[in-house]
Amino acid sequence: MASDGDSRYAPPASKVADVAGAQDAELASRWSRLFAAVLDSVVLMLLGTLLGLVLAAAGFGSALKMFAPGPGRNPFAPAPMAGMFGIAMFMVVNGWLLMDRGQTVGKAMLGVRIVRRDGSKASGLRILGLRYGLSSALNMLPFVGGLYALIDCLLIFRQSRRCLHDEIADTIVVRA
Repeated sequence: MASDGDSRYAPPASKVADVAGAQDAELASRWSRLFAAVLDSVVLMLLGTLLGLVLAAAGFGSALKMFAPGPGRNPFAPAPMAGMFGIAMFMVVNGWLLMDRGQTVGKAMLGVRIVRRDGSKASGLRILGLRYGLSSALNMLPFVGGLYALIDCLLIFRQSRRCLHDEIADTIVVRA
């Protein structure tokens, strides 16, 4: 028979401590996330326009026509080359910042950054591949892209302030 101090049949006991990080970090406001996205778009639009003007002035105006919709196509639908150009511009402007600090230019200007849900640094592959890459690919799908974009935006109004792209990449946006 087992003695009173014998605990062979007792459930295991262990000390469980909360993971430090996200609980201590303050979530970025919805407004700061919106304005960061607007700033990112404005920066990319200005740089793209400037680059287009420089290329046109340098005599590459006819080469720029590949970025415009062709005859008989929807003038509001971006040409495939324009989409690839946009992705390249995004990577040139924000790639290093996202890999190193979890920030885009707009997020850096507004003092917010992307981290894992537990508060640890998010890897570049997680941010660029899951958060931005997969979301960009889904947004480009006809019909599905618009629905994805709508759901993605609306989910920020939950208490967790996490969009669908945050859920996919297991990230949150916090004050830096």
